[in-house]
Amino acid sequence: MRNLNFRHLLYFWTVAKQGHLTRAAAELRVSQSALSAQIRQLEAYLGRPLFERTARSLQLTEFGAVVLDYADSIFGLGQELMATVRGGLDQRVQQLRVGVVATLSRNFTENLLRPLFTQAEVRLSLQSGSLEEMLERLAVHNLDVVLSNKAVVPDATRPWRCMLIARQAVCMIGPRRPPRRRFRLPDDAMGQRFLLPGPSSDVRTQFNLWCEKARVQIELAAEVDDMAMLRLLARDSGAIAVLPEVVVQDELREGRLHRYCVIPGVFENFYAITAFRHRHSPLVQKLLAGAAPG
Repeated sequence: MRNLNFRHLLYFWTVAKQGHLTRAAAELRVSQSALSAQIRQLEAYLGRPLFERTARSLQLTEFGAVVLDYADSIFGLGQELMATVRGGLDQRVQQLRVGVVATLSRNFTENLLRPLFTQAEVRLSLQSGSLEEMLERLAVHNLDVVLSNKAVVPDATRPWRCMLIARQAVCMIGPRRPPRRRFRLPDDAMGQRFLLPGPSSDVRTQFNLWCEKARVQIELAAEVDDMAMLRLLARDSGAIAVLPEVVVQDELREGRLHRYCVIPGVFENFYAITAFRHRHSPLVQKLLAGAAPG
C-alpha cells in the first residue's frame, strides 16, 4: 500500500461525489482527459474497474462503492483534522449531513434532531427533496443519512441500509367539535370532507383499505403530498385531516385542532436510510442508536 497514489484516490473521490467528470475536472482544475487517465491508472493499480461508463454518466461499480467508502473515510478524517487545527484541539467540529424527504413531517425531523441542535461541536446540514433525489446524493456520499416515511429495498447496485426508527398511529384531526360529543367510527366519518396524503403515500393506501373494510364513503377535499401544506390545510380548511399527531403537534397543544380518533390499523413508519459503509460516523451512530420504533 505504500505505492498507492493518494492524488489518484482524491481524483476518484471527487468524481464519485460529483457524479460527473466535467464538474469534477472543474473542481480539481485539471483537464477531463487528464482526470480520466489518472482514474484509469488507479483502476489498473487496484485491478478492477471503479466505474461503469455510459455515454451520459458514470456509475460506481460494486467494487467502486467499496473503494469510495474507504476514500470517504480517509478524506473525511483529513477534513476533520483541518477543522481541528483551525478550531483548536478542544473544538472538534463534527458534521452531519441529513437528507429529508419532502413528504416527511418537519416536526418529526425537528424532534429527532433536537438533541444535536444545542451541541456547539456539531454542524448540521439539512437538505430536502424527493426520495429519488436524496438517494442519488446518498449514493455519492454527499449525505450521511436520509430520513424518509417510505422504505427502500436494497439491490446489488444500491445496497441501502433501511432502518425503522419510529412508528406512529394515524389519526383523524380537525376543528373543535361540540363538547361531550364523542367521534364514533365508522359512523361519524361517513360523508365527511377529508384531507388526505397523496396517492403514493403508504398512509393513503392503508386508509383506503380501512375505508373499504369499514364501508365508509368520504368526500375528498384535497390530497396533498407535502406535510407542511397538509398541516396548513388541516388548520384552516375545516376538513378532517388524516395524519399522525406529530404533524400538527403545536396546533393540538394550542387547542386550534383536536384529535377525533385513532384510525385502527393505520400507521406511519419513519425510516433512516444509509449507504453501505464499513463504518458510520459517530454522529450517525448516535442518531440511529437514539431512535427506536415506538
